[in-house]
Amino acid sequence: MKERPIHSLPGIPVLLAALALSAATAWLFFTGIGAGDGAPDVARLAGAAATLLLALLAFIGLYSIQPNQAAVLSLFGKYVGTVKEAGLRWNNPFYSKRKVSQRVRNFESGKLKVNDLDGSPIEIAAVIVWQVVDASEAVFNVDDYESFVHIQSEAALRAMASSYPYDQHDDGQIALRSHPQEISEHLQAQIAERLGRAGVEVIEARISHLAYAPEIAQAMLQRQQANAVIAARTRIVAGAVGMVEMALAELQKNDVVQLDEERKAQMVSNLLVVLCGDRGTQPIVNAGSLY
Repeated sequence: MKERPIHSLPGIPVLLAALALSAATAWLFFTGIGAGDGAPDVARLAGAAATLLLALLAFIGLYSIQPNQAAVLSLFGKYVGTVKEAGLRWNNPFYSKRKVSQRVRNFESGKLKVNDLDGSPIEIAAVIVWQVVDASEAVFNVDDYESFVHIQSEAALRAMASSYPYDQHDDGQIALRSHPQEISEHLQAQIAERLGRAGVEVIEARISHLAYAPEIAQAMLQRQQANAVIAARTRIVAGAVGMVEMALAELQKNDVVQLDEERKAQMVSNLLVVLCGDRGTQPIVNAGSLY
């Protein structure tokens, strides 16, 4: 079902006409009751009944529409059309009218506990920004479009969270924590696919909360700290090796001292201890000869 615009009449002229008919009804009724000979004037009373019926139909057909709101009209269960003109409008009084807000809305899902791609339990929540773009689909394709948006968004969030790991393990791998932009785009696409049949457009979807579940948070923190220590040590060792190579090359280039292979190994060992140690080393000055 697709939205079909329908024409509506301005409500102000119809309201004025209804008020005029109401005044005419009152005048015909009272003048018909108070005829000169004491007998009621049947013609005037019949005219009063007719004008009263017309005034009631005019009043019943009036309805108002706010900005960014649509009215879905149906006649005895059959979809007739959608009116989006803001203000006081008038249509067939037998049409049933259901108003749908087309303003931009947002909500934050609850914290969901799911397993990521590695099977680790995590807590995740998202903020969804959405808007009804097809009022007829929102009314007739689903029972309650607001509840539909909330439930389908949480289902898409669960499916997305289980498709990626929490942390990046390999270069180029997309993870929940390290690639927020890619994750948001994937989540938005999944939610939009689920909500398309309800006439809803997903404007934005982004992660608002992401953490390991409490029962494994401490263990995962220790693993992250260990990975950070390993990465830092790797860089320190690489830098230290480069500095040792540079020191030996400069000593040999400037012919400062000639070292045999054993003394070179000793010097490399000492430099690596100094450069890679956790704490500052205490130097020992050799006051004797080199050998």
